[in-house]
Amino acid sequence: MEHLKVGEMVLYWLDGGVTHLDGGAMFGVVPKPLWSKKYSYNDKNQIELRTDPIFFQLNGNNIIIDAGIGNGKLTDKQKRNYGVTAESRIDVSLKEFGLAREDIDIVLMTHLHFDHACGLTIPDADRHVPSFPNAVIYVPETEWEEMRHPNIRSKSTYWKENWEAVQDQVQTFKEEITIEGAVRMIHTGGHSDGHAIITGESGGEKWIHMADLLPTHAHRNPLWVMAYDDYPMTSIFQKQKWIDKAIQENAWFVFYHDAIYRALKWDAEGNIVAKVERERNPES
Repeated sequence: MEHLKVGEMVLYWLDGGVTHLDGGAMFGVVPKPLWSKKYSYNDKNQIELRTDPIFFQLNGNNIIIDAGIGNGKLTDKQKRNYGVTAESRIDVSLKEFGLAREDIDIVLMTHLHFDHACGLTIPDADRHVPSFPNAVIYVPETEWEEMRHPNIRSKSTYWKENWEAVQDQVQTFKEEITIEGAVRMIHTGGHSDGHAIITGESGGEKWIHMADLLPTHAHRNPLWVMAYDDYPMTSIFQKQKWIDKAIQENAWFVFYHDAIYRALKWDAEGNIVAKVERERNPES
């Protein structure tokens, strides 16, 4: 299992499944001759996007960032439309640590789109039950409100199956919250109105997870934002701010979706100076 050590903190990537989405949608107005030089695509013009939760332990707590694509929740039509070729195997991943889903203490949700939130619940007969029944689930207040009351655009990605069973576990925050003294969740907006990023620090070293503001390493250019972004100008502003800051601080960028890199560092010129590459697993 790939991992990244940042100070005394170690980040691991669980197997949360994989999607393949339209490359044009993922890169918005950027022409294909440009983005295709930085990220490969298949014969359907789709790009591979992991949905792998990031796991770490802090102060005796088992913590994950986002929840994966889930298992047994998508119809055949949804799997086809979203290019899902493998569903979540989080149980298998957690067994490597001697853990089960019941052992997760904290879930940090950057936002609640289906490809991040499906893994929060599990189908059980004619209902859904919590995947992580003993966890506190942190999510920005704005995102939680839209999840429960989606608009005509967002209702296609905010599903009641992903929130109704866990509503008693959710703890919201407005602009920022610090988890266990070392990890910050910061509301940014942009990709969704309630989108958040996550930063961590240990032993003088730093990491940043920009979630869907920076879904892959190929989205480094602040102007390369997704057609899926509800507020693209906000995304651009937040990318400029946080990418520049992280590079100045020599921080690691960590990814949930990237099929090539788990984590990397850039220099001021945009060169990759350190990296953790994803290991190709034939089962995922």
